[in-house]
Amino acid sequence: MLRFALTLLLFTLAFGVLSSSPVFSDLILAKVDRRIDLTSQIVRITTSLKVENAGSNPISEILLSFPENQAKHLAYLTATLNEGKGKGKASSGAGLPTEVVIPKDVPDSLTFYSVSLHKGLGKGESLLLDVLAVFTHALEPFPEKISQADIQLLLFQDTAHFLSPYKVMVQSVAVKLPEARVESYTKLEGTKLSGSELKYGPFHNIPPFSYLPIIIHFENNQPFAVAEELVREIEISHWGNVQVTEHYNLFHGGAKSKGEFSRLDYQARPYVRGASAFRRLVARLPPRAHSVYYRDEIGNISTSSLWGDSKKTELEIEPRYPLFGGWRTAFTIGYGLPLRDFLFESDGKRFLNFSFGSPINELVIDTLIVKVVLPEGSKDISASVPFPVKQWQETKFSHLDLVGRPVVVLEKNNVVPEHNEHFQVYYKFNSLSMLTEPLMLIFGFFFLFVACIVYMHADLSISKSSASYLAKVQWEEVQATVQQIHNIISHCLTAHDKLEASLRDLSRTGDVQACKATRKSVDSLLKGVSKDLKPLVTFLQSSPQAAHILPKVEELIAKERDLQERLMAKHTTVVDCYEKKLGGREIENRIASNQQKITSLRQEVDDLMEFIDEI
Repeated sequence: MLRFALTLLLFTLAFGVLSSSPVFSDLILAKVDRRIDLTSQIVRITTSLKVENAGSNPISEILLSFPENQAKHLAYLTATLNEGKGKGKASSGAGLPTEVVIPKDVPDSLTFYSVSLHKGLGKGESLLLDVLAVFTHALEPFPEKISQADIQLLLFQDTAHFLSPYKVMVQSVAVKLPEARVESYTKLEGTKLSGSELKYGPFHNIPPFSYLPIIIHFENNQPFAVAEELVREIEISHWGNVQVTEHYNLFHGGAKSKGEFSRLDYQARPYVRGASAFRRLVARLPPRAHSVYYRDEIGNISTSSLWGDSKKTELEIEPRYPLFGGWRTAFTIGYGLPLRDFLFESDGKRFLNFSFGSPINELVIDTLIVKVVLPEGSKDISASVPFPVKQWQETKFSHLDLVGRPVVVLEKNNVVPEHNEHFQVYYKFNSLSMLTEPLMLIFGFFFLFVACIVYMHADLSISKSSASYLAKVQWEEVQATVQQIHNIISHCLTAHDKLEASLRDLSRTGDVQACKATRKSVDSLLKGVSKDLKPLVTFLQSSPQAAHILPKVEELIAKERDLQERLMAKHTTVVDCYEKKLGGREIENRIASNQQKITSLRQEVDDLMEFIDEI
């Protein structure tokens, strides 16, 4: 709220200075009707202007001015001539050219747009001009953080007087709110609140650059869905399909959520314990969309519904969890479209005619990237977009591509539903190029069959007397021998574990005789195993194929024997201590140093076993 107050003070001072500056022309705004729509997160201001030329020279342009706090949020601006009269008036439809201009002797706190007229406005003539300005991120949550049970309250700042470089004779403002509940609003003379509509004015004889600040604090629980980035990929296939894939990185742009989230409370009373959250989005797809899918980062585990008719196809998306302020989600929508509905020919060129923006209702897009993937072999590529965008070309490689497919990339920031206009991508394409991929498949299978025939009739066997065959046989024998050694060592390690288990049983039962019997059986087993290892090691020592692995095998056997001896010594010490009825601490002290070495040796043996197992 302090930030709003400071902003108001700065603008009031700035416009106080401007009000004493000379007017820009002899134009007079005889009547101004402004309607501000605050029913969603997008602020739409529709202004009807009756412009009169009170001077002697024709006027070819009209200036529109916006304060800095609005200009930085301006996403869309259009001005159209209104050729009707009275309440039944209708705009001509075609927007007049608008561009940013910088007049002399104006502060940086104002941004000016010039509206160019098709023909000059002569002396004493008048016209009706309709201006639509669309703003994003212009509503500030206040408070900035709310709990799950709180409603969302927003602040909107504007001027009751139409900010213009021209004198205004009569002006009124109507503000449409989403709810009848209004926390507070600036009260001026003639202010009237009726239901969910707030009216200011009429005001008379307003001087140029007059600024009368107003602040409205109101409830708005509409979905504040903001796409931080949306990447739309439109891939053209001349075999009859246009594939559209849309990647959304979306977040709730309203008041941030604080405290814990209770799903139980939300499901019991979603409109009370989650009034500011949204749990579903609706995408209006073209009427003959098919093969529609929706998935998030971990698959399609969310709920989505699809229905349509001859005029539209609607996809209702329900993410895995409701989105509160500041929460994020990412998902992908994909669908196919008939090629004949969107691809046409003109003057020897083909062109795609497609909508630019997102199909999701009332979505604000911070960054929109549209990629049009053309068939391989396309040339003389150009794009026509009804508003300024960044554009460049890339190359995308897909299956069976030789040189890649050209991609036209269009990027625009601060996109609103009003940008959902049609754009065109023109290119030339030789129809014979469509045969490239089928011919590649045909020749690919042909050469595959030829290779199979050659393989079946060729003798590719290796002679049993060749050096490579003998080396292979010797290596297989080495592998088999190493595997036998590995198995024997595994049996030894199992016997080691049996010794350790007998000591644990001894500590629990005190049965010394049973423990000695276990040691005797294990000792007998290990002696037999030692005899089995000798011929295997002798074979490896005589085989040149085992030269690189023999050191590891010998190291493994040596460390396993050392481990045997230490385990036997530990076992004997513990049993003797039990026979002498020594205490547990005394026993631990006697075997401590030996136990550390046993642990280290066991780890080394396990590492060597893993190494040999890989071979």
